[in-house]
Amino acid sequence: MPGMVMFGRRWAIGSDDFVFPGAFELFIRLIWWIGILVLYSIHKGQFNCDGGGLLHSYLLVLLILLAAVICALSSILYISMQGTISNPGPRKTLPKLLYLRLGLFLPELVWAVVGAVWVSDGRINCEKTMISAIFGTVIASWVIIVFTVVAIVVVFDPLGGKKMLYVAHCPNRNLESSQSDQLFYNVKKTATRVWEKRIRLLCCCIVQDDDHRVAFTSIAELFRSYFADTDLVPSDVAAGLTLLHQEQDKVENCPKEPDDVLTQSPLSPVANDLDEELENAAHYMKFAAATYGWPYYIMTNPFTGLCKLKGDCCRRSPVETDIIGDDRFNMHFGSILKMTGLQYRDFIHISFHNKIYEIPFFVALDHKKEAIVVAVRGTLSFEDVLTDLSADCENLTLEDVLENGLVHKGITQAANYIYQRLINDGILNQAFTIAPEYKLVVVGHSLGGGTASILAIMLKNAFPNLKCYAFSPPGGLLSKSLADYSKQFIVSIILGKDVVPRLSMPNMEDLKRRIIRIVANCNRPKYQILLHGCWYEVFGGEPDNFPTELDGRNEVALAQPLLAEESLMVHRSPSYNSLDDDSPLNSPPQYPHLFLPGRIIHIVEENSTRRWCTSDVRYTANWSKETAFGNILISPKMLTDHMPDVVLKALNSLIEANTSFLSCQAQGDSSVNIV
Repeated sequence: MPGMVMFGRRWAIGSDDFVFPGAFELFIRLIWWIGILVLYSIHKGQFNCDGGGLLHSYLLVLLILLAAVICALSSILYISMQGTISNPGPRKTLPKLLYLRLGLFLPELVWAVVGAVWVSDGRINCEKTMISAIFGTVIASWVIIVFTVVAIVVVFDPLGGKKMLYVAHCPNRNLESSQSDQLFYNVKKTATRVWEKRIRLLCCCIVQDDDHRVAFTSIAELFRSYFADTDLVPSDVAAGLTLLHQEQDKVENCPKEPDDVLTQSPLSPVANDLDEELENAAHYMKFAAATYGWPYYIMTNPFTGLCKLKGDCCRRSPVETDIIGDDRFNMHFGSILKMTGLQYRDFIHISFHNKIYEIPFFVALDHKKEAIVVAVRGTLSFEDVLTDLSADCENLTLEDVLENGLVHKGITQAANYIYQRLINDGILNQAFTIAPEYKLVVVGHSLGGGTASILAIMLKNAFPNLKCYAFSPPGGLLSKSLADYSKQFIVSIILGKDVVPRLSMPNMEDLKRRIIRIVANCNRPKYQILLHGCWYEVFGGEPDNFPTELDGRNEVALAQPLLAEESLMVHRSPSYNSLDDDSPLNSPPQYPHLFLPGRIIHIVEENSTRRWCTSDVRYTANWSKETAFGNILISPKMLTDHMPDVVLKALNSLIEANTSFLSCQAQGDSSVNIV
């Protein structure tokens, strides 16, 4: 679990991460060595051509060099397979072997240059087979060298030197508290700056202004604080996730508590309330999906989408449609028309404008449901991602309703932007002038679902009959008081193991703690965990019976269970701290609990045991409590269950099944009457 220390700094790789790359390179080197040996044996005594003497020396030295590399790789592979994630003691000699392996790169580099010079010499008149073989050897040498350099860059930890500096100066030096605090502050400041540079690099293609710079700093601080108290490398996280997935699958097979699922809405005694809301949700999900424009339409119609849009792309929209933002060739608007089935005249306002905290939306007249629909787009750009990640909390005060309700900062700013447009620009007034008897419905998916929920809360006082449908909204959205208030007019629809409705900072902290605890308690080497995990994810089978809880026996057995940066700073000790009461695992939560909006409909697959299968799926839906989404579930479907086309398909499947059931029931009743 601890990051490996070499050259006086920590690296983002563990000492047990060399099994797979080491085995792969060892296989390549063995094939290479055997090929050179066969080549040398066949042409032995036939080096009389021009340059043959140098060729003979080159092959002999290459065989010796490859043999040394193979021995070093074999030792690295064997040592890396020892111990467990949390007990790197059996691998303590690995850094010395890595120093030896890195030292062998110098003669390899020199010999690669020698081979390149020999091959490029025009005076060489040896056999073409020999020249081709040496050319391939030179290419292979340079490829391995380049990949090694890239790997070093990837596992380089910019904070590695700072962490080791703290370890070197704090313990046993009797530093004053002010000195220790200053050093800790410098480490945090450097970490924030590193994360900010990474975010800027990822967003290098977008125009950056003051809002972006503020968001970069806020998000960098969020990432810094989240990763500050652990010493996990990426492969540790992967191993922890696969262990958690298998543990959760075992728990799923156990009987559920009856309080986990509600048979009907907690606010309505009407038995068919669920069916009515599902029908409305299936209808309005088309509007929420349509906000994604042509990318979604072409994704769902990969072979015919462009052809279907061709006619609309060449046709200009009528002047009475208020369109803001760039929509080249009318692609977005054409897709919205196709997916909603509305006419040009039904759209009051369409905005494709997209910046951080400013997301696209449209306002349209839905004559089928007699509603004015405000549909908000979900995440589709880097700006939207920045809005999602601006996860600080801020207060939202509603006059005559409640005070100081906590909300997601980035999503609230996006909702406030749309609110200002709807009210100050008179968009809703224009819509109600055209259709004064219609009700107001706000819908959205993902980021759009969260924005629609907060927007609906802002609009509720002015429009008492307002209704909101939030599809797959983010989990960390509303405080408990606001979530309870929103149950009067908001319905959230969540499919399966969708990760987004379960995403909140407390849930992420809980996931981190569960990962640390499960990998600290697992008694298997990391490579075995990853191998079995890959097999389980692809082909299924029974979950492995790995230990899942840390108890006293395992705690004593672990020699080095955890290096937590925060614990290291507090205790001022270079040793690894055990998972005791002072561990970050048992620290109180540092983030407020935010909840999903409104009443929650949870749609799940019915007895699905398939994995990579495309056959029809049966779904069931029930009212659910917000507490059912208090943990992040690890599954291959945690991302696919969030996709808008999958959500729409599930809703349509439920409506079709319900329609078929009612039809069969009606036929049965008529048969009884005839008899």
